[in-house]
Amino acid sequence: MAIPTQYKDDVDAILKKRHDNGADFWATPDGRWGVGSPFSTFDCGLILSELGLRRPDPLAKGIAEQFLALWQEDGRIRPAPKGAVYPCHTANAARVLCHLGYAKDHRLKRTFEHLLEVQHDDGGWRCNTVKLGKGPVTDASNPGVTLAVLDAFRFSPYLNKDKRLDKAVTSLLGHWKTRRPLGPCAFGIGTLFMQTEFPFLRYNLFFYVYVLSFYEAAKKSSPFRDALGTLEAKLVDKLLVIENPNRRLAKLSFCKKGEPSRPATRRYLEILKNIRT
Repeated sequence: MAIPTQYKDDVDAILKKRHDNGADFWATPDGRWGVGSPFSTFDCGLILSELGLRRPDPLAKGIAEQFLALWQEDGRIRPAPKGAVYPCHTANAARVLCHLGYAKDHRLKRTFEHLLEVQHDDGGWRCNTVKLGKGPVTDASNPGVTLAVLDAFRFSPYLNKDKRLDKAVTSLLGHWKTRRPLGPCAFGIGTLFMQTEFPFLRYNLFFYVYVLSFYEAAKKSSPFRDALGTLEAKLVDKLLVIENPNRRLAKLSFCKKGEPSRPATRRYLEILKNIRT
């Protein structure tokens, strides 16, 4: 793995935990990839991709195989060999695979098709489990899951060519206006959402603006511009400062609380590039 010199200690700290969940590549013995956050296969795959890990590396291949081993013929990607599988599971697995360089894998083609097949009526994505009772709010799609799906789709041929994704973008722009907790898992926009987080593991302002910057349907909208302005107000000497990292990642230098992050700033500069093209 080609590691930026200044982050070698971060990578070493993550690699030391690769067997902590009972098997290799941060997985459990039965192959579950979402256990032990933020040191699960899912989290570590995303974190290491931010630090340069890509498909040719054996480590990337090992991580990818944890997800592909649970890929189903209908395109879903299970979080475990048995049990329910929801759109959030498939979306997050697809995200990691895309970030590691597997977007053109034939199995991902079917996964993209599946995600479009299960798109909710309001344009986003949600599971059918309702824990809080039926109603317009709980029946809405989950904004966090929708953002994860759109993060995966930005690697696909569907990007800016399919109206169904435009509808998903519109649903997220609407959430910026209402800020209400939506969907079965009650994703809202509040104080924590507004704090800068990196890497992109949870629904938050930076992740929201970054993903939407790839979509033409968002770039010129007032909600997107407002969200971008909120993010820009947080810059210090043109660098992105991390406000709310995962507490278990507090010792990693590339996402240390209260300090500027060059990898995060690189993503911010990508936002600027996106909105200029």
